[in-house]
Amino acid sequence: MRYIFSPTVFLYRLLVTELLCLLLVIMSSGWVSNLTFLFKKGIFMVVKRILSGMQPSGNPHLGNYLGAMRQHIEMQDKGDCLYFIANYHALTTLRDGAVLREKTRELAMDYLALGLDPNKVAFFVQSDVPEVTELAWILDTIAPMGLLERAHAWKDAKAKGKKGETAGLFNYPVLMAADILIYQSDIVPVGQDQKQHVEIARDLAGTFNSIYGETFKLPKPFIKKEVAVVPGTDGQKMSKSYGNVIEIFAPADVLKKQVFAIKTDSKGVNDPKDPATCIPYLLLALIVEEKEKLEFRTQLEEGGIGYAQLKTALFEKLLEYFGKAREKRFELENKLDFVEDVLKEGAKKARKVAKETMETVAKKVGLR
Repeated sequence: MRYIFSPTVFLYRLLVTELLCLLLVIMSSGWVSNLTFLFKKGIFMVVKRILSGMQPSGNPHLGNYLGAMRQHIEMQDKGDCLYFIANYHALTTLRDGAVLREKTRELAMDYLALGLDPNKVAFFVQSDVPEVTELAWILDTIAPMGLLERAHAWKDAKAKGKKGETAGLFNYPVLMAADILIYQSDIVPVGQDQKQHVEIARDLAGTFNSIYGETFKLPKPFIKKEVAVVPGTDGQKMSKSYGNVIEIFAPADVLKKQVFAIKTDSKGVNDPKDPATCIPYLLLALIVEEKEKLEFRTQLEEGGIGYAQLKTALFEKLLEYFGKAREKRFELENKLDFVEDVLKEGAKKARKVAKETMETVAKKVGLR
Protein backbone atom coordinates (compact mmCIF):
# COMPACT_ATOMS: atom_id res chain seq x y z
CA MET A 1 0.00 0.00 0.00
CA ARG A 2 1.34 3.40 -0.94
CA TYR A 3 1.81 5.82 2.00
CA ILE A 4 0.33 9.29 1.46
CA PHE A 5 1.90 12.07 3.55
CA SER A 6 -0.66 14.23 5.38
CA PRO A 7 0.54 17.50 7.03
CA THR A 8 -2.49 17.47 9.34
CA VAL A 9 -1.83 13.95 10.59
CA PHE A 10 1.88 14.74 10.96
CA LEU A 11 1.20 17.82 13.10
CA TYR A 12 -1.36 15.94 15.19
CA ARG A 13 1.13 13.13 15.92
CA LEU A 14 3.85 15.66 16.70
CA LEU A 15 1.56 17.44 19.18
CA VAL A 16 0.64 14.17 20.87
CA THR A 17 4.34 13.24 21.13
CA GLU A 18 5.18 16.63 22.67
CA LEU A 19 2.38 16.29 25.22
CA LEU A 20 3.52 12.78 26.16
CA CYS A 21 7.08 14.03 26.65
CA LEU A 22 5.82 16.87 28.85
CA LEU A 23 3.77 14.40 30.90
CA LEU A 24 6.81 12.16 31.37
CA VAL A 25 8.90 15.11 32.58
CA ILE A 26 6.18 16.09 35.04
CA MET A 27 5.78 12.55 36.38
CA SER A 28 9.51 11.89 36.69
CA SER A 29 10.32 15.09 38.58
CA GLY A 30 7.38 15.46 40.92
CA TRP A 31 4.08 16.24 39.27
CA VAL A 32 2.68 18.44 42.04
CA SER A 33 5.55 20.93 42.05
CA ASN A 34 5.67 21.05 38.26
CA LEU A 35 1.96 21.56 37.88
CA THR A 36 2.17 24.32 40.47
CA PHE A 37 4.90 25.93 38.36
CA LEU A 38 2.78 25.64 35.23
CA PHE A 39 -0.21 27.08 37.08
CA LYS A 40 1.85 30.10 38.09
CA LYS A 41 2.95 30.54 34.49
CA GLY A 42 -0.70 30.74 33.50
CA ILE A 43 -0.64 27.63 31.30
CA PHE A 44 -3.52 25.83 32.99
CA MET A 45 -5.36 28.59 34.80
CA VAL A 46 -6.07 32.31 34.80
CA VAL A 47 -4.15 34.20 37.46
CA LYS A 48 -6.49 36.02 39.84
CA ARG A 49 -6.00 39.70 40.64
CA ILE A 50 -5.74 40.37 44.37
CA LEU A 51 -6.23 43.88 45.76
CA SER A 52 -5.91 45.31 49.24
CA GLY A 53 -5.37 48.72 50.79
CA MET A 54 -3.96 49.78 54.16
CA GLN A 55 -4.47 53.10 55.91
CA PRO A 56 -1.34 54.90 57.17
CA SER A 57 -2.75 55.30 60.65
CA GLY A 58 0.32 54.81 62.81
CA ASN A 59 3.00 52.36 63.91
CA PRO A 60 2.07 48.74 63.06
CA HIS A 61 1.31 46.50 66.01
CA LEU A 62 1.08 42.76 66.48
CA GLY A 63 -2.64 42.79 65.69
CA ASN A 64 -2.04 44.59 62.37
CA TYR A 65 0.63 42.10 61.40
CA LEU A 66 -1.25 38.91 62.29
CA GLY A 67 -4.60 40.20 61.08
CA ALA A 68 -3.60 41.64 57.69
CA MET A 69 0.05 42.33 56.93
CA ARG A 70 1.26 38.73 57.13
CA GLN A 71 -1.63 37.63 54.94
CA HIS A 72 -0.78 40.24 52.28
CA ILE A 73 2.82 39.06 52.16
CA GLU A 74 1.82 35.38 52.00
CA MET A 75 -0.53 36.07 49.08
CA GLN A 76 2.08 37.81 46.91
CA ASP A 77 2.96 34.43 45.37
CA LYS A 78 -0.66 33.43 44.77
CA GLY A 79 -1.87 35.93 42.18
CA ASP A 80 -1.45 39.29 40.49
CA CYS A 81 -1.30 41.48 43.59
CA LEU A 82 -1.90 45.20 43.85
CA TYR A 83 -1.41 46.67 47.33
CA PHE A 84 -1.85 50.36 48.04
CA ILE A 85 -1.46 52.77 50.94
CA ALA A 86 -4.89 54.34 51.36
CA ASN A 87 -4.00 57.98 51.98
CA TYR A 88 -7.27 59.29 50.48
CA HIS A 89 -9.18 57.25 53.06
CA ALA A 90 -6.91 58.51 55.84
CA LEU A 91 -8.12 62.07 55.20
CA THR A 92 -11.38 61.24 57.02
CA THR A 93 -9.46 61.28 60.31
CA LEU A 94 -5.99 62.72 59.72
CA ARG A 95 -5.85 66.48 59.11
CA ASP A 96 -2.11 67.17 59.10
CA GLY A 97 -0.35 67.04 55.74
CA ALA A 98 3.17 66.58 57.11
CA VAL A 99 2.05 63.74 59.38
CA LEU A 100 0.16 62.00 56.56
CA ARG A 101 3.21 62.11 54.30
CA GLU A 102 5.38 60.73 57.11
CA LYS A 103 2.94 57.94 58.00
CA THR A 104 2.60 56.99 54.33
CA ARG A 105 6.37 56.64 53.94
CA GLU A 106 6.67 54.72 57.21
CA LEU A 107 3.98 52.22 56.26
CA ALA A 108 5.75 51.60 52.96
CA MET A 109 8.98 50.84 54.86
CA ASP A 110 7.09 48.58 57.29
CA TYR A 111 5.73 46.40 54.49
CA LEU A 112 9.05 46.22 52.64
CA ALA A 113 10.84 45.29 55.87
CA LEU A 114 8.33 42.51 56.59
CA GLY A 115 8.96 40.89 53.22
CA LEU A 116 6.73 42.48 50.62
CA ASP A 117 8.58 42.02 47.31
CA PRO A 118 8.12 44.91 44.83
CA ASN A 119 9.17 42.55 42.03
CA LYS A 120 6.12 40.41 42.73
CA VAL A 121 3.47 43.03 43.49
CA ALA A 122 2.44 46.53 42.48
CA PHE A 123 2.93 48.49 45.71
CA PHE A 124 1.83 52.12 45.50
CA VAL A 125 0.16 55.11 47.11
CA GLN A 126 -3.58 55.51 46.46
CA SER A 127 -3.35 59.19 45.46
CA ASP A 128 -0.76 58.41 42.77
CA VAL A 129 -3.63 56.92 40.75
CA PRO A 130 -6.05 59.90 40.57
CA GLU A 131 -8.38 58.03 38.23
CA VAL A 132 -9.82 56.32 41.30
CA THR A 133 -11.48 59.59 42.42
CA GLU A 134 -13.02 60.05 38.97
CA LEU A 135 -14.54 56.59 39.17
CA ALA A 136 -15.70 57.24 42.73
CA TRP A 137 -17.79 60.21 41.53
CA ILE A 138 -19.33 58.15 38.71
CA LEU A 139 -20.22 55.43 41.21
CA ASP A 140 -21.64 58.10 43.53
CA THR A 141 -24.20 58.94 40.85
CA ILE A 142 -25.65 55.41 41.00
CA ALA A 143 -25.13 54.63 44.70
CA PRO A 144 -28.43 54.50 46.66
CA MET A 145 -28.42 56.56 49.86
CA GLY A 146 -30.02 53.68 51.77
CA LEU A 147 -27.15 51.37 50.83
CA LEU A 148 -24.59 53.76 52.32
CA GLU A 149 -26.70 54.52 55.38
CA ARG A 150 -26.69 50.81 56.22
CA ALA A 151 -22.88 50.60 56.14
CA HIS A 152 -21.58 49.37 59.50
CA ALA A 153 -18.66 51.81 59.58
CA TRP A 154 -21.02 54.79 59.18
CA LYS A 155 -23.49 53.49 61.75
CA ASP A 156 -20.71 52.72 64.26
CA ALA A 157 -19.10 56.13 63.80
CA LYS A 158 -22.43 57.84 64.47
CA ALA A 159 -23.20 55.65 67.48
CA LYS A 160 -19.77 56.02 69.10
CA GLY A 161 -19.27 59.63 68.07
CA LYS A 162 -15.55 59.02 67.52
CA LYS A 163 -15.43 60.48 64.01
CA GLY A 164 -17.00 63.60 62.56
CA GLU A 165 -20.10 62.87 60.48
CA THR A 166 -18.60 64.11 57.23
CA ALA A 167 -19.61 63.40 53.64
CA GLY A 168 -16.20 61.76 53.19
CA LEU A 169 -16.90 59.25 55.94
CA PHE A 170 -20.39 58.62 54.57
CA ASN A 171 -18.99 58.05 51.06
CA TYR A 172 -16.10 55.91 52.33
CA PRO A 173 -17.61 52.68 50.88
CA VAL A 174 -17.95 54.28 47.43
CA LEU A 175 -14.29 55.26 47.34
CA MET A 176 -13.41 51.75 48.49
CA ALA A 177 -15.61 50.36 45.71
CA ALA A 178 -13.74 52.52 43.20
CA ASP A 179 -10.43 51.21 44.57
CA ILE A 180 -11.60 47.64 44.04
CA LEU A 181 -13.39 47.97 40.72
CA ILE A 182 -10.95 50.19 38.83
CA TYR A 183 -8.33 47.41 38.90
CA GLN A 184 -10.84 44.69 37.89
CA SER A 185 -10.06 42.86 41.13
CA ASP A 186 -11.07 39.24 41.63
CA ILE A 187 -10.19 38.80 45.30
CA VAL A 188 -10.11 41.33 48.15
CA PRO A 189 -8.50 40.11 51.41
CA VAL A 190 -10.33 41.83 54.27
CA GLY A 191 -11.23 41.42 57.90
CA GLN A 192 -14.76 40.44 58.84
CA ASP A 193 -15.55 44.10 59.59
CA GLN A 194 -14.77 45.10 55.98
CA LYS A 195 -16.75 42.33 54.28
CA GLN A 196 -19.79 44.58 53.88
CA HIS A 197 -17.75 47.15 51.97
CA VAL A 198 -16.73 44.51 49.41
CA GLU A 199 -20.38 43.54 49.09
CA ILE A 200 -21.24 47.20 48.45
CA ALA A 201 -18.60 47.23 45.70
CA ARG A 202 -20.26 44.17 44.15
CA ASP A 203 -23.66 45.86 44.34
CA LEU A 204 -22.38 49.01 42.62
CA ALA A 205 -20.58 46.96 39.98
CA GLY A 206 -23.77 45.02 39.28
CA THR A 207 -25.82 48.23 39.05
CA PHE A 208 -23.33 49.83 36.65
CA ASN A 209 -23.18 46.68 34.51
CA SER A 210 -26.98 46.51 34.30
CA ILE A 211 -27.20 50.15 33.15
CA TYR A 212 -24.22 50.42 30.82
CA GLY A 213 -23.38 46.81 29.96
CA GLU A 214 -20.72 44.42 31.28
CA THR A 215 -17.82 46.52 32.52
CA PHE A 216 -16.67 45.48 35.97
CA LYS A 217 -15.77 42.13 37.49
CA LEU A 218 -17.71 41.19 40.62
CA PRO A 219 -15.06 40.94 43.35
CA LYS A 220 -15.14 38.41 46.17
CA PRO A 221 -13.99 39.03 49.75
CA PHE A 222 -11.35 36.70 51.15
CA ILE A 223 -11.48 36.31 54.91
CA LYS A 224 -8.91 34.08 56.57
CA LYS A 225 -11.08 32.26 59.11
CA GLU A 226 -8.28 30.92 61.27
CA VAL A 227 -6.99 34.39 62.19
CA ALA A 228 -7.71 34.75 65.89
CA VAL A 229 -8.55 38.02 67.60
CA VAL A 230 -5.26 39.37 68.90
CA PRO A 231 -5.66 40.54 72.52
CA GLY A 232 -4.20 43.85 73.58
CA THR A 233 -2.29 44.50 76.78
CA ASP A 234 -5.59 45.07 78.63
CA GLY A 235 -7.38 42.00 77.25
CA GLN A 236 -9.54 43.86 74.72
CA LYS A 237 -8.92 43.50 70.98
CA MET A 238 -5.54 45.07 70.20
CA SER A 239 -6.23 48.51 68.75
CA LYS A 240 -4.53 51.91 68.61
CA SER A 241 -7.80 53.50 69.69
CA TYR A 242 -7.67 51.50 72.96
CA GLY A 243 -4.01 52.31 73.62
CA ASN A 244 -3.24 48.64 74.26
CA VAL A 245 -0.85 47.79 71.45
CA ILE A 246 2.51 46.07 71.15
CA GLU A 247 4.38 47.76 68.30
CA ILE A 248 6.51 45.37 66.24
CA PHE A 249 9.06 48.02 65.21
CA ALA A 250 9.25 49.92 68.50
CA PRO A 251 12.74 50.39 70.02
CA ALA A 252 13.63 47.48 72.31
CA ASP A 253 13.13 49.47 75.51
CA VAL A 254 9.69 50.69 74.38
CA LEU A 255 8.71 47.20 73.25
CA LYS A 256 9.72 45.75 76.63
CA LYS A 257 7.71 48.40 78.43
CA GLN A 258 4.63 47.57 76.35
CA VAL A 259 5.02 43.84 77.01
CA PHE A 260 5.43 44.30 80.76
CA ALA A 261 2.33 46.52 80.82
CA ILE A 262 0.18 43.46 80.02
CA LYS A 263 -2.49 42.98 82.68
CA THR A 264 -2.39 39.80 84.73
CA ASP A 265 -4.02 38.54 87.91
CA SER A 266 -2.33 38.11 91.31
CA LYS A 267 -1.53 34.39 91.14
CA GLY A 268 1.95 33.36 92.28
CA VAL A 269 4.65 31.46 90.42
CA ASN A 270 3.56 28.02 91.66
CA ASP A 271 -0.18 28.58 91.27
CA PRO A 272 -1.89 26.84 88.33
CA LYS A 273 -3.14 29.34 85.73
CA ASP A 274 -5.75 29.23 82.97
CA PRO A 275 -4.05 29.58 79.55
CA ALA A 276 -7.34 30.73 78.01
CA THR A 277 -7.31 33.93 80.10
CA CYS A 278 -3.55 34.51 80.32
CA ILE A 279 -2.77 37.36 77.91
CA PRO A 280 1.03 36.83 77.76
CA TYR A 281 0.46 33.18 76.86
CA LEU A 282 -2.21 34.00 74.25
CA LEU A 283 0.23 36.36 72.52
CA LEU A 284 3.09 33.86 72.75
CA ALA A 285 0.89 31.19 71.20
CA LEU A 286 0.52 33.34 68.07
CA ILE A 287 4.24 33.46 67.27
CA VAL A 288 5.88 30.25 68.60
CA GLU A 289 5.95 26.72 67.22
CA GLU A 290 3.34 24.20 68.39
CA LYS A 291 5.83 22.27 70.56
CA GLU A 292 6.90 25.39 72.45
CA LYS A 293 3.30 26.53 72.75
CA LEU A 294 2.42 23.21 74.42
CA GLU A 295 5.35 23.52 76.84
CA PHE A 296 4.23 26.97 78.02
CA ARG A 297 0.65 25.73 78.33
CA THR A 298 1.68 22.76 80.47
CA GLN A 299 3.76 24.97 82.76
CA LEU A 300 0.81 27.31 83.26
CA GLU A 301 -1.67 24.55 84.00
CA GLU A 302 0.64 22.73 86.40
CA GLY A 303 2.21 25.80 88.02
CA GLY A 304 5.88 26.69 88.09
CA ILE A 305 6.03 29.71 85.83
CA GLY A 306 5.31 33.29 86.87
CA TYR A 307 3.96 36.18 84.85
CA ALA A 308 7.29 38.05 84.86
CA GLN A 309 9.00 34.99 83.38
CA LEU A 310 6.23 34.65 80.80
CA LYS A 311 6.46 38.32 79.80
CA THR A 312 10.22 38.05 79.50
CA ALA A 313 9.77 35.05 77.20
CA LEU A 314 7.25 36.99 75.10
CA PHE A 315 9.60 39.97 74.79
CA GLU A 316 12.49 37.74 73.69
CA LYS A 317 10.34 35.81 71.22
CA LEU A 318 9.09 39.04 69.67
CA LEU A 319 12.67 40.22 69.15
CA GLU A 320 13.53 36.84 67.64
CA TYR A 321 10.41 36.58 65.43
CA PHE A 322 10.75 40.09 64.01
CA GLY A 323 14.55 40.28 64.23
CA LYS A 324 15.33 40.34 60.50
CA ALA A 325 12.41 42.64 59.75
CA ARG A 326 13.50 45.09 62.46
CA GLU A 327 17.04 45.16 61.01
CA LYS A 328 15.75 45.76 57.48
CA ARG A 329 13.36 48.45 58.70
CA PHE A 330 16.33 50.30 60.22
CA GLU A 331 18.28 49.97 56.95
CA LEU A 332 15.38 51.38 54.93
CA GLU A 333 15.49 54.55 57.01
CA ASN A 334 18.66 55.33 55.06
CA LYS A 335 17.25 54.25 51.69
CA LEU A 336 14.30 56.60 51.28
CA ASP A 337 15.03 57.09 47.56
CA PHE A 338 14.65 53.34 47.07
CA VAL A 339 11.32 53.37 48.92
CA GLU A 340 10.06 56.26 46.77
CA ASP A 341 11.16 54.47 43.59
CA VAL A 342 9.29 51.32 44.63
CA LEU A 343 6.08 53.31 45.16
CA LYS A 344 6.45 55.23 41.88
CA GLU A 345 7.08 52.05 39.91
CA GLY A 346 4.10 50.37 41.56
CA ALA A 347 1.91 53.36 40.69
CA LYS A 348 2.93 53.10 37.02
CA LYS A 349 1.78 49.48 36.91
CA ALA A 350 -1.47 50.22 38.74
CA ARG A 351 -2.26 53.36 36.75
CA LYS A 352 -1.94 51.50 33.47
CA VAL A 353 -4.78 49.20 34.54
CA ALA A 354 -6.80 52.08 36.00
CA LYS A 355 -6.54 54.15 32.81
CA GLU A 356 -7.77 51.24 30.69
CA THR A 357 -10.77 50.77 32.96
CA MET A 358 -11.58 54.49 33.07
CA GLU A 359 -11.35 54.82 29.29
CA THR A 360 -14.02 52.13 28.98
CA VAL A 361 -16.15 53.60 31.76
CA ALA A 362 -15.93 57.17 30.42
CA LYS A 363 -17.02 56.07 26.93
CA LYS A 364 -19.95 54.09 28.29
CA VAL A 365 -21.29 56.94 30.44
CA GLY A 366 -20.72 59.56 27.70
CA LEU A 367 -17.74 61.49 29.11
CA ARG A 368 -15.47 60.61 26.15
